[in-house]
Amino acid sequence: MDLESTPLPGIGLRHSFVTEEGRRIGVVVRHVGGRRDLVHDDGVDPDSACSLALTRVEAIALARLLGVLDVVEGSGAGCATGGHVRGA
Repeated sequence: MDLESTPLPGIGLRHSFVTEEGRRIGVVVRHVGGRRDLVHDDGVDPDSACSLALTRVEAIALARLLGVLDVVEGSGAGCATGGHVRGA
């Protein structure tokens, strides 16, 4: 699977990949505010895309649900969830 990173001038950086079904899934990490946009298209029309804006905390929660992060509870001043995040 190929992962693509595309700079979006004035916006941020989009990371994406294409699923086996031909759908493009991506995350746009915005320069300002740390917002993440989860985006996907239907694979037929690349101009018809859906997006969902996530805060950093929501993005971490989604990653936890997907089983991607190993989160260690603690005082962690650097993490909005109150713990340390490995793999973010």
